[in-house]
Formats: sequence, C-alpha cells, structure tokens
Amino acid sequence: MSKQRRLFTSEAVSEGHPDKVCDQIADAILDEALRQDKNSHVACEVFATTEFILIGGEITTRGKIDYVGIARKVLRDIGYTDKSLGIGADSCRIECLVHTQSPDINQGVERGDILEQGAGDQGIMFGYATKESGGYMPLAISIAQKLVRLASKLRKEGKFPGARPDMKSQVTIDYTDPNHLSIDNVLMSVQHDPDVDLEQFKAFIHENIMLPVASSFGLNTDFAYLVNPTGRFVIGGPEGDTGLTGRKLIVDTYGGASRHGGGAFSGKDPSKVDRSASYYARYIAKNLVAAGAADRLEVQLSYAIGVAKPLSISLSTFHTAHYSDDAILEAIERFFDARPGAIIESFHLTEPSWKYQDTACYGHFGRPDLELPWEKLDKAEQIAQFLESRK
Repeated sequence: MSKQRRLFTSEAVSEGHPDKVCDQIADAILDEALRQDKNSHVACEVFATTEFILIGGEITTRGKIDYVGIARKVLRDIGYTDKSLGIGADSCRIECLVHTQSPDINQGVERGDILEQGAGDQGIMFGYATKESGGYMPLAISIAQKLVRLASKLRKEGKFPGARPDMKSQVTIDYTDPNHLSIDNVLMSVQHDPDVDLEQFKAFIHENIMLPVASSFGLNTDFAYLVNPTGRFVIGGPEGDTGLTGRKLIVDTYGGASRHGGGAFSGKDPSKVDRSASYYARYIAKNLVAAGAADRLEVQLSYAIGVAKPLSISLSTFHTAHYSDDAILEAIERFFDARPGAIIESFHLTEPSWKYQDTACYGHFGRPDLELPWEKLDKAEQIAQFLESRK
C-alpha cells in the first residue's frame, strides 16, 4: 500500500490587494494618531471599491488627523496613481465617518497606572512558533509572503515589466518526509497591463521570482507551478473586488498552521488585545521554541474587557515537547507578563520605532525586513536554563 502524501498550503497577498489597501490605510491612520497623541484610542475600519474609499470607526485623539490625505498617500505609495487602474490616489472619492470611542469601553481601559490597564475587549488570541524555518515560522506562509514581497519590490523598482499592484501567491509544502521538507507546487496570480506578452510575463515570474525565492530557503526548484491560471488578470485591486479591513487574518498570521482567535489587527491601537496580545503570544511561543521547550508550540491567551490579568493561558506542543507541560507553563508564568499595559510598555507599542503600516502587508510575524519587538529572542537563554533546572 502506497504511503499517503502529507501536504499543507498557505497563501499570501501583496500590498495592492484590495483588503490590504484597507489594512494599510487603517494602520497609517493609527500611526498618525499615535505620533500626535500616544494615548490615542483607535478602532478604524476601511472599505474600498472602484474609485471610492470609506473610512469609519471610533477614534479618540487629541491629534488633528487628515484622514483623506493619509488615504491618498497610501494609494499613491502602493502604485494606484491613475483611475485607469480602477482607483486613483488623486481622483477617487473618499468619505470619512469617524466618531469617538464609547465611554463605557474607555472606563474599563483607563486606570491611571498603565500596568493595571484593562483589556479593551474580551477575546482569545493565539501565538505560534516552529523550528521548520530560520524565522520560527511555518514554511508555506514564509515562502508565500516572500514571493509577493519580492514581486512588489521588483514592480516598484521598474524591474517587473507590465506588473500592476494586485498580486496573490500560494505555496504547498510536502511534509511526507519530516526530515526533508520540499515544495510541491507554487501558484502566483499577478495583475498586469492589458498589452503584456503573457508568455514572457509568466516566464519572468517563474525565473525571477519563484526560483530565487525557493533557492533562498534552500529548497527544491523542481516544483510544479502555475501563473495566472485564468489567462488574463488586468482588472484587479479595488475595482476587481471590494476591500475591507481585517479580511486577511490567516495571511496576517501563520497561514493556517495555527489556530486564530478571530480578531483583526490593522486599525487597532495596542489597548485592543486582538492586536497586542496576539503579538505577545507570538513572543512567548517563539522564545519557548528557541529555548528548546518544543519543536512546535502554540500559546493561547484569553481576556475579559476591563480586566488586566489574562483569564487563561494554555499551550499545545503537538507531541514535540522536550519538557513537561507543567514546566513550560511555569516558565511562561515566571518570564512573561501578559497584562495589556505590561505588553504595551515592554514593546513600546504607543511610541514605536517602527510603523504599524509596515505590518499591514506581508505578515505581522517572522519579518526579516523589520525589527519588531515581539520577534526578539531575549528570553530564550533564561528559559532554557530554567527548564533544565526543572527536569
């Protein structure tokens, strides 16, 4: 009897995808609000369609935010510079329907002492890490993100003739032999100008994007591949499909390799644990895996609105643990403070040295191009020593 192959697939999208357009506008608004007032409370939602952007949500800030100007700059930076592309930075209509945050929520969050700050909402958040890649991320999502990141970089540098901003990738990894992972197939759909030579366009993607990215991970280059399987992809972006904030949660995280609590990240200030606690759960999981606690590890945190201390912390090690669950949980309790205020302080989330907008596309985790505080391995050595002492 032949052995069944074990395959797993993840997808990613570029900054020109309509949902990612919305995420970037929402996070650019958050960046500006925090720049002017670090105590801003932001819950921003964006909708995009042909030649139209709608900005809504609850924002309380002492800053003066030019919502329309920010949206136009994001569109321009992505490459949506003309209405012939379906949306133009200077030609589209932008409507803003923003009001202040509910005082009922605010009274549970603001407590004077930041360490006693309550969670901005109830919810469950997951963090994940695995040893299967150098960035402690699942291979499929890491490769998929790099494909669209490289394709977008080449487009912006003028080195990808005929390419337009909207792109998608999909990567399938073969796990049949756990000691020798390989790429089974790669799919890319890339928006293009109407007059491109499709055969040359497809060949460029295979030779200049797919093959170099696979090689950069030290993996095989003999994988099956598809490029624009429908044939043409001229109409894309907000014209090809409506965009909304928070519709690419799995793309934003672990590509489906880990569970997801359901809360979106973009457009939310760090008092919203959907964002900050998901970052912290990743920080916990990554440091534990780096410390040798397990080869794969998932952490779940849960919160109640207005309450600082998490209601629960749990973990899954998928039968890859090198220590007992009790010892690992004890390490979490000893080395990590998952109260929202402590997370904000430790990661400087209200005065970041990086931009939230930079996380709004190409993933929030395992980003080699960004120095993100939740990706640091500054607790791994201490955890390793502690776990050894508990053997």
